[in-house]
Amino acid sequence: MATGKINVSVDNIFPLIKKFLYSDHEIFLRELISNATDATLKLKHLATLGEAKVEYGNPKIEVKVDKEGKKLHVIDQGLGMTEEEVKKYINEVAFSGAEEFLNKYEDSAKDAGIIGHFGLGFYSAFMVADKVEIITKSYKDEPAVHWSCDGSPNFTIEESKKKERGTEIILHISEDSTEFLEESRISELLKKYNKFMPVPIKFGTKTETLPKPEDAKEEDPAPTKEVDNIINNPNPAWTKQPTDLKDEDYKSFYRELYPMQFEEPLFHIHLNVDYPFNLTGILYFPKLTNDLNIQKDKIQLYQNQVFVTDNVEGIVPEFLTMLRGVIDSPDIPLNVSRSYLQADGAVKKISSYITRKVADKLSSLFKNNREDFEKKWNDIKIVIEYGMLSEDKFFEKADKFALYPTVDGSYFTFEELQEKIKGNQTDKDDKLVILYASDKEAQHSYIEAAKAKGYEVLLLDSPIIGHLMQKLETSKEKISFARVDADHIDKLVQKEGNQISKLSDEEKEKLKTDLESVFGEKSSYTVQLEAMDSDASPFIITEPEFMRRMKEMQQTGGGGGMFGMGNMPEMYNLIVNTNHELVSEILNTKTAKKKERLINQSLDLAKLSKGLLKGADLTNFIKRSYDMVK
Repeated sequence: MATGKINVSVDNIFPLIKKFLYSDHEIFLRELISNATDATLKLKHLATLGEAKVEYGNPKIEVKVDKEGKKLHVIDQGLGMTEEEVKKYINEVAFSGAEEFLNKYEDSAKDAGIIGHFGLGFYSAFMVADKVEIITKSYKDEPAVHWSCDGSPNFTIEESKKKERGTEIILHISEDSTEFLEESRISELLKKYNKFMPVPIKFGTKTETLPKPEDAKEEDPAPTKEVDNIINNPNPAWTKQPTDLKDEDYKSFYRELYPMQFEEPLFHIHLNVDYPFNLTGILYFPKLTNDLNIQKDKIQLYQNQVFVTDNVEGIVPEFLTMLRGVIDSPDIPLNVSRSYLQADGAVKKISSYITRKVADKLSSLFKNNREDFEKKWNDIKIVIEYGMLSEDKFFEKADKFALYPTVDGSYFTFEELQEKIKGNQTDKDDKLVILYASDKEAQHSYIEAAKAKGYEVLLLDSPIIGHLMQKLETSKEKISFARVDADHIDKLVQKEGNQISKLSDEEKEKLKTDLESVFGEKSSYTVQLEAMDSDASPFIITEPEFMRRMKEMQQTGGGGGMFGMGNMPEMYNLIVNTNHELVSEILNTKTAKKKERLINQSLDLAKLSKGLLKGADLTNFIKRSYDMVK
């Protein structure tokens, strides 16, 4: 037996590993199984090349808990190590990396999280163990080796009687880490980090029911047998070629990823690139609502089938964090901080590629089956609109397939919409006015007024549409969006030649005085007297587009915040049609009481049309209406 001292000048390397190298101690199991997987796959590679004269077979990795002995075993059937290799890879390489780590990161060790970055994966075992043993036999014809270290720089190394090829790591779990002797905890970690590792992982056994023999009686119990409990799927869908998968395979994999998700995804995007970086994965578009607080962190990031994180913000473009699925790339560093990941050049290229791939997929769905794309629009629009706002390259592509639905259920691309409405909705200043509603029911009377003029009215109801309209107005020439209740229709699309008012200036002044005397100075309405068609409504309540939109944008982040509009009260204009006969009657009524009743009733009808008549005002309106019916 040989003994020795690990060649490292800092004696307190083990407490440092235990305390700082990874804030999440559970990561040790991922590291050990990753090492076991590497050893197994390297052997397969050498056997394929003919360099390892061994039968590869069907190796697996086994994890065993010995609660009584306070031990955890990780066993593989990989290429194993000779004594020289143990000395080189365990005693020298890892600890030269440890010294480099100490020199570079001593002051910020808490935040570094870089075990694998310096080949320290194996030593993460000391975060949870007081003593670690390695029993290993190389595929080469050399004696097996037993290495042991008690958490100090001292180790022992001697020959072992192990006969089978591979490595067994034995962790003597420390008193402050006994949670890792619970089978349920180990099972949870294996499913979290190793669910799709490329080598089968055995954790205990399970009972499997076999088919009954043909001559069995009905009351006979079905035979059973104990089989290995393999906790992972070594060949997940994203590792296969898209041509080898059917639609049902993608749906089945979605259920495997999200067993508690009962709704099927709308469609999937298979990512598969090997230049200028390696990337595979499958992204799913789930049904999305207009709720911006939708649960994100549903995309899982893997490195060579090893789970890294499901917090992909800054790695995946933000607008795609609402999607679900898996991204796997060997070019993503396994054990680094998120800030390192976000600054990494490969990660930035990956983010750009994913954006392009998603845009291309959406474009092909639109071109190949527009009818189906239109049906799905309401479920996917929030992602597309968000992408158009946040990524200029995505905006360029999405501008060809983003849809603008009308209140009547037609769908237009922006180019189609322009062509359809330019003849009728271009105002006197040669600006194209795009009318829209955000609520078909609440804005019904305004929509009908616009349709009576032959105008198209879009239905735009997503919470970020104000931001997107702002972007469209600044990126395209001579267009503006106006909600149908922002002004009376003739003002929204102003043409040459205004209506002539039936009232003189003197009569208008008197009418304004009459109106203001009824609802007083405290009114939240700005009165505007306008000459309109005589069959247009006598009183119309409108909300100025700019102020309302800025306020809405501020509530969904950005926009109006810079103008301090977030806390401003709602602002309304009361448009009075001076050409309506009811308005003439109000003006000419001599009885003050009747005049007041007519004004209040007309104002309340306008408020009712706008959805603003509530509480005591609504009660009084109903009572007054009954009195007038009598």
